[in-house]
Amino acid sequence: MLGGVCHLAFAAGVGAMLWEMFFGMSDALGRLPAPWSYLANALLILQFAVSHSFFLTRRGLSLMRHLAPPAIAERMLSTTYVIIASLQTLALFVLWSPSGIVWWRAEGPVLYLMVALYLGSGLVLLKAIIDAGLALQTGFLGWWAVARDRDPVYPPMPVTGLFRWVRQPIYLGFALTTWTVGVWTPDQLVLAVLLTGYCITGPLLKERRFRARFGADFDQYRAETPYFLPRITGLISPRRRGS
Repeated sequence: MLGGVCHLAFAAGVGAMLWEMFFGMSDALGRLPAPWSYLANALLILQFAVSHSFFLTRRGLSLMRHLAPPAIAERMLSTTYVIIASLQTLALFVLWSPSGIVWWRAEGPVLYLMVALYLGSGLVLLKAIIDAGLALQTGFLGWWAVARDRDPVYPPMPVTGLFRWVRQPIYLGFALTTWTVGVWTPDQLVLAVLLTGYCITGPLLKERRFRARFGADFDQYRAETPYFLPRITGLISPRRRGS
């Protein structure tokens, strides 16, 4: 049952994110008037950014162990995390209170261009998720291990695919989606700036965990691979690290 909840929440969160952002958050469901909408929207962004990282800390993992039956809590950690992260995402993009102001809306040939750019950004995000381990990123890893009565086998440190060019392609893909939308509003600009800032700074905690887990292998990878933006020379002739 938790597996079904996980994947439904994941689909709902990602779907709401992609739909609402393309339309500049202009048709989200929140209806609070200003200035209360400013406070509510700020809290939505805060809960997304802070909690998203908190549940991967030692204290966050300890808390998540209490959110599933004790006999399976440890093996279900990745699934529990995806459920929480998906619900946080869903809350941010559905409960946002729009300003009602539209600065620009793509029309005609420009609309087709923006749709293509948005789909391209989404494909970068999807490819990065696959390269990082689709089972882990979607929560499948945990509940499937429980279903087979085995311990989950976590994927190795990702260094192939898009990870050959940058260390944080998932965050880069996510940031790209915030800037390739078809409708621009004050809401979308605030969201794009703040979420891009989170995408640049948030992975620093992730890299600290990777350093503790993978040691010298991560140090070598970090020395050879840019953090967020690929090198132009790397795109032309990428460093070969696996297939």
